[in-house]
Order: sequence, then C-alpha cells, then structure tokens
Amino acid sequence: MSAAASGAPVFVSSRDNALVKDLRRLSQDSTAYRKQGRVWLEGDHLCRAALTRGLKPQIAIFSESFWPLAPAEWAQAAIKNIVIADALLPEISGLESPAPMGFVMELPVPGLLQPGAATLILDRVQDAGNVGSMLRSAAAFGFSQVIALKGSAALWSPKVLRAGMGAHFGLQLLEGLLPEALEALTVPIIVTSSHMGSFLHQQTLPMPCAWAMGHEGQGVGDDLMARASLKVRIDQPGGEESLNVAAAAAICLYASSLRRI
Repeated sequence: MSAAASGAPVFVSSRDNALVKDLRRLSQDSTAYRKQGRVWLEGDHLCRAALTRGLKPQIAIFSESFWPLAPAEWAQAAIKNIVIADALLPEISGLESPAPMGFVMELPVPGLLQPGAATLILDRVQDAGNVGSMLRSAAAFGFSQVIALKGSAALWSPKVLRAGMGAHFGLQLLEGLLPEALEALTVPIIVTSSHMGSFLHQQTLPMPCAWAMGHEGQGVGDDLMARASLKVRIDQPGGEESLNVAAAAAICLYASSLRRI
C-alpha cells in the first residue's frame, strides 16, 4: 500500500491474485459490478471519458509492456497503480484484443429520481449494444436521466459500457425500477409504437419529456403504455416493418432536442 501511495506501482504476475480474480468477474459477468460495487473500464477511450467528467479511479491497471510508455496523465490518475504481466491481459479482458490499460472505478451511487428531468425510459430493452447506443443518444440530445425498468440489460455491464462510449459518466442512471416508480415523473411520457399513434413528424413535442422505448420484440408493455400522455410512430416511407429500438430512440430524442433550438 505504501509503495502504491508513493507512486511506485505494484506488480502482479499470478492469475490467482485476488484483484485479477475480481477483474475477471467484472469483465465477464454482466452483473458482477453490483456485488463488487465497482466497474472495470477497459481501454483509453472509456478511461479518458471518466477523467473528463472529473472522476477519480480507485486503481489504474497497466500491462507490463505498456507501463514504461504510459502518459503521465494515466500514471497519476488513480489512487493506486497496478502493473500486471502481459500474459494476464486475456484474464481480465472482455475484448478480442485486450487493451493494455484500464481503470477500476467505484460504482456511482444512484441518486433520487428527478421528476422534471428530460428522461429516457428503457422498458425491458435487453440487448447490451442497443442499451449502450441509447445512452449515447440520451447524452447527445440533452436527456440527463435514464430509467431502466426491471428486465432491462444491466446498465453498467461491460458490453453496455463499451457501447455507451463514455455516455454513462454524464447521465443520472437508475436501474431495476418498477413501472410504479414512474408516477414520480412530472414530465409527460411519450411512447413509441410501430403500428399505433400519430406520426412523429406531425407532432408538437413537449420538452422536457420522458421517452419510453420498449423490448426489442414486444415493444412497450401495457402498464407503461397506459401511463403515456402521447403515443407516436415513426413514418417509414421505405416500407420496412419496424426500426431497431436504438435507431428509433435516436430519432425520437433528436426530434425532442429540436424544441430547445
């Protein structure tokens, strides 16, 4: 501990090391972050996004070959630096080509639901890539709060983190909520459907609002549909039956963002 505190890294070469075991779980188990109370950010893009938001990593991990080349901003970013043998990289990586560095961050404590915030609601959206993409769209178009109802993909899972590309760090994320929790919202809820409601481009959209996006196959559930102030569908002149939920979310969130202009 004293060595790490003074800036000298701790070297790890055993796959049985407790930290290596924890990182293995964090990189391979989509809900391990809930048990450990921390997340594993693999690669410089996610790490840089966290630092840009002013977050302080608990631990910075570097491969043995990369450590001598690590920029000062990485080497000085964390409370503790760990250098691991290159052979251990596949053990702690969820990538086909493991990154040579990463951060262990404390899992942010969820705040209270913000009743008047521009919000994205995920209703049992299960594909990690879709969820991460939707978080990016929420952050890009000024929706500061994301509510993932029970049955949605784990928001801090490795795949969602990678797909989110750093969007997590600028959002208020609430997960595992039941539909009843939405009663606290004071903004109108808008739901999308492939077959009912008025066309999006014909609507005067409220802003702020809460856009609800549903399960990839089943759409928005009946409970949430009943809570909606407005139901819309996206005109598809090309004739496709439906849009991918992440694509639909991007279109809808962007349409709402135009109300700010």
